[in-house]
Amino acid sequence: MSDDELDLNTLNDDELVEQMGDDLYDGLKEEIEVGTHILLDRGWTPYDVLTKSLVAGMTIVGEDFRDGILYVPEVLMAANAMKAGMAILKPLLAETGAPRIGSMVIGTVKGDIHDIGKNLVSMMMEGAGFEVVDIGINNPVENYLDAIEEHKPDILGMSALLTTTMPYMKVVIETLVEKGIRDDYIVLVGGAPLNEAFAESIGADGYCRDAAVAVETAKEFVARRHNMIGARANA
Repeated sequence: MSDDELDLNTLNDDELVEQMGDDLYDGLKEEIEVGTHILLDRGWTPYDVLTKSLVAGMTIVGEDFRDGILYVPEVLMAANAMKAGMAILKPLLAETGAPRIGSMVIGTVKGDIHDIGKNLVSMMMEGAGFEVVDIGINNPVENYLDAIEEHKPDILGMSALLTTTMPYMKVVIETLVEKGIRDDYIVLVGGAPLNEAFAESIGADGYCRDAAVAVETAKEFVARRHNMIGARANA
């Protein structure tokens, strides 16, 4: 260790959490792994490590991305650092049955092989406490149907970067309508050529212009859905 390198073990909990926020912002993967292990060794629950250090840190990254302070390459680095911490926490969270905000199936539509934006949304959603199933690129409607049947997510996310593939989102939504399951899922769409008017015209619940907005929108819709279910149960 060089003289100017910080020994994370010497920091108290509050200082370590603050330092991990900085390290996450700077995309320092190894430091996040070390910090995650230190907090766990100090008796922190996996859920607290996730929410108080990783999610809190990614929230700032998301806000600065939304405000144009950070750009895609930096956010991808931060998200990769976050993923390194998540890899340690995931099996522990599964054991403890920690609460999660919600779940999402996401994929790029048929004919489209672009995935940077989709990958960013996946990572940011995981960073916010969602369980994410990413079905990749070039997905026909059958792939979406299989994934939502298997995983029963709260949200179906579709991405497109080509104007020629955008209409395929409507095909997927119309198929959900035909099968009588459209109202079972929150459908969010995103991609550079899309806009709110397009999302509305194809019957999606929301349009997300970037990953930070996707997280905010997903949280809003899931909270609203839980409140509605709760209200029905109490009625």
